[in-house]
Amino acid sequence: MSLSLFDNSENSERPLPPLAERMRPETLEEFAGQEDLVSEGKILFNAVQKGQLFSLIFWGPPGCGKTTLAKICANAVNAEFYQLSAVSSGVKDVRKVLQQASLLQKQGRQTILFIDEIHRFNKAQQDALLHAVEDGSIILIGATTENPSFEVISPLLSRCRVLRLHPLEKEDLHGILTQALEHDIILGQLDIRLTDDAEDLLLEQSGGDARRLLNVLEIALQQMVKPDGEQLEVTESQIKEALQQRTQLYDKAGDYHYDTISAFIKSIRGSDPDAAIYWLAVMLEGGEDPKFIARRLIIVASEDIGNADPYGITMATSTFTAVDYVGMPEAAIILAQATTYLASAAKSNAAYMAINKAQSLIRKTGPQSVPLHIRNAPTSLMKSEGYHEGYKYPHDFGEHFTEQQYLPDEMQSVSLYEPSSLGREKYFRERLSRLWSKRYRFKE
Repeated sequence: MSLSLFDNSENSERPLPPLAERMRPETLEEFAGQEDLVSEGKILFNAVQKGQLFSLIFWGPPGCGKTTLAKICANAVNAEFYQLSAVSSGVKDVRKVLQQASLLQKQGRQTILFIDEIHRFNKAQQDALLHAVEDGSIILIGATTENPSFEVISPLLSRCRVLRLHPLEKEDLHGILTQALEHDIILGQLDIRLTDDAEDLLLEQSGGDARRLLNVLEIALQQMVKPDGEQLEVTESQIKEALQQRTQLYDKAGDYHYDTISAFIKSIRGSDPDAAIYWLAVMLEGGEDPKFIARRLIIVASEDIGNADPYGITMATSTFTAVDYVGMPEAAIILAQATTYLASAAKSNAAYMAINKAQSLIRKTGPQSVPLHIRNAPTSLMKSEGYHEGYKYPHDFGEHFTEQQYLPDEMQSVSLYEPSSLGREKYFRERLSRLWSKRYRFKE
């Protein structure tokens, strides 16, 4: 027989919701992931257990549980739950909810207002929330994939607690997959098995996104035919086909925009301006926030171009400012200029690798003591202790340089920054090799 997850002939007037919605947890005990927030003794666990919720903003990638946690919070305190999407709602919608919340407050009932993609609300829309949050007529729960420091106004941000959510771990996704196959109202009645390769691909390509995991599984199953009485085996090729179908359209609401921004960044990193412009156009035509793209250009300018072309970071930061001033549709021209420049520029990840190495070293060994001769000595006591003694002022020497120790004693053999042989970094490489002939010996 042909398998259809939407076949609900017995109750055609009430079609079943998608698999991802059917599998949405209703309690913290059922929730997978975000252990630093929901496990016993943690901040959200305590708030739900005590029924003492507060206004907060969930900040994290798609499919990590932001909406689910908001609904769990509302259920736990038996609050009236309103949900708005910042993409389609305006000030009028907000004020309508606030008016209803004020009436409920007089009856002694709490109201939770959940705003998805709160970073897309403009200042006027966010201002409309301030008084209601302040007087407690609503508990605001916002969800955003963007750093709220950039897009949420300071007065509102100061009234909310920001909780950072992370992509789900592979183990969490495996648990969600198992739950769906065994306990879903439809899948639980079928004998379904994923091959090891199919499961590995599905978990890997889900990218920490539970919704994506379940949507791809649902699409794969919809394309299959199940012989009566036999096991339904899902193969790697069927998961690949489902992945292709699911990503044909750019989802500006956030489900899959990370796939496209990844392609965009990798195209810039790979010095392919044609591909970079193509993915830029996909995002803009899909309604992506141009400031989101501009922020990613700033990151790629440092991570992948760095000192090979120091102008790259200047170009990227200027682009963000210009995009903010101009807005769409003209912002597309500015983004295109920056994108083609950065894609065409010389590349180096040396600065990125250097800070990663340094941070890893600090986490492993802890910070070491600052050598005495490069410490400040503003007091006589510090001078008597040897602070600043023996320090050589570089500008007193030829080429404004003299060799002396700057790293801690224990770190003298450490090598962190290795400039490339491209662009401006070629000059840095040659200069450092000449000045620090004993320390900076770069591989050819």
